[in-house]
Amino acid sequence: MSQNQENQNTKSPQALREEAVLAFWAENNIFEKSLQKDSTKGEFVFYDGPPTANGKPGIHHLEPRAFKDAIPRYKTMQGYSVRRKGGWDTHGLPVELQVEKQLGLTSKKQIEEYGIEKFNEECKKSVWQYIDEWERFTDRIGYWIDHKNPYVTYEPQYIESLWNVVKESDKKGLLYKDYRIVPWCARCGTGLSSHELAQGYKDVKDLSVYAKFKIIGFDNAYFLAWTTTPWTLPGNVGLAVGADIDYVEVKVGIDIFVVAKERVENLFETGAYEIIAEHKGAEMLGMQYEPLYPYLKNI
Repeated sequence: MSQNQENQNTKSPQALREEAVLAFWAENNIFEKSLQKDSTKGEFVFYDGPPTANGKPGIHHLEPRAFKDAIPRYKTMQGYSVRRKGGWDTHGLPVELQVEKQLGLTSKKQIEEYGIEKFNEECKKSVWQYIDEWERFTDRIGYWIDHKNPYVTYEPQYIESLWNVVKESDKKGLLYKDYRIVPWCARCGTGLSSHELAQGYKDVKDLSVYAKFKIIGFDNAYFLAWTTTPWTLPGNVGLAVGADIDYVEVKVGIDIFVVAKERVENLFETGAYEIIAEHKGAEMLGMQYEPLYPYLKNI
């Protein structure tokens, strides 16, 4: 028995039916015929949100492609012409990071020393690394998309078309200049998209500290605050309280700490403290405390 026959015998009936349908579509050019049929309702424009081919396709790519396949099929059956143009994303930090690893580069300076033009050429090669696997994946899940004439984001005509969109938008007064906060990569010297930021996401244990802020006008009395960013404390100029949150004054020895009521049991040992007062956060608005670092006193 050949390896191919053995594989066929181990497949489920459902898998065999799927493969038979896919073979029928391929042999009879069914997808191509769907593009040639009469379309009385005109065009329904659909351009595939392009994947990056320098990474392997995974199960997480299947679900969005199922939706992107079902809707154009439905619009085609309604009488629209849907060209279903495929594309490849060939830009972005993930591509550059992959090439940096291949070349053993670890900084922007090393990229410049290697040569930006040469580095870009290596990036262009890298984006096609898994193109065959992507095409097999696309065919196997029955995703109808035109990959014979794809748009490629590094091609000049694509880049120029985007600049033209920006130009026309500006002519219509649709652009404005403003400021926004974005994640920033100090190593790469560039802003990061949410997707790029997630590339290195992982759960870690980090430092946190409790800091006591001496209340002005009271002896041995302190606001107690918790922070996961202790490096910001040298620049601290204010504390926030919840207007409707219940706060208590907790006496420990000769010191008094102002904390949220519901946090007392987590902060102090049973029997080692005494609650001497309780009030809402709104009652503390405008109270002042001494800066943690003396050089801030004159700010």
